[in-house]
Amino acid sequence: MLHGVDVSAYNTSYSAEGLDFVFVKATEGRSYINPHQNTQAAKARKAGCVVGFYHFLWPGNIAAQARYFVEKCASVHGDILACDWERTGEGTCASDAQKDQFLHAVKNLRPTHRVLLYCNRDFWLNHDTTSYAADGLWIADYVTAGHPRIKAKWRIHQYTDRPLDKDVADFSSKAALKKWAHPA
Repeated sequence: MLHGVDVSAYNTSYSAEGLDFVFVKATEGRSYINPHQNTQAAKARKAGCVVGFYHFLWPGNIAAQARYFVEKCASVHGDILACDWERTGEGTCASDAQKDQFLHAVKNLRPTHRVLLYCNRDFWLNHDTTSYAADGLWIADYVTAGHPRIKAKWRIHQYTDRPLDKDVADFSSKAALKKWAHPA
């Protein structure tokens, strides 16, 4: 298992040393851009990590959100892109169809990037009806690292949020993750 973290604007002092990958929150809806994403990604790149960016999906305006994400995130070729599908601070969430639409739109806008779905176990088991996760599932389930309580194939498992979001990836080596992240 490979080890990584995912960070947002609140995690400006995280350390990437010893990690294999780092995901950075880039955008949310159609109005928020993480002001620290460039610095956070640069720290991860300097440490030799595979880098990913994620967008916190809101209901509505899905095509516009996909464009906003790919235009505003600081990704370069070989970075992984992800959709964060969960409840908003207002308690709403994008529908299953909107989640699928967003993933397809990002894949169409950035065909040379791998695209993942991030969601928690409850969303995967009780809200998802299509099992569509683009190039892979990033599942949050706060149990033993590498053992999320789902039957579906997963790529990344977020297993805790203390002291920050920690993840493991189901790849044999960092080289295997890098190769997977850089599709031809």
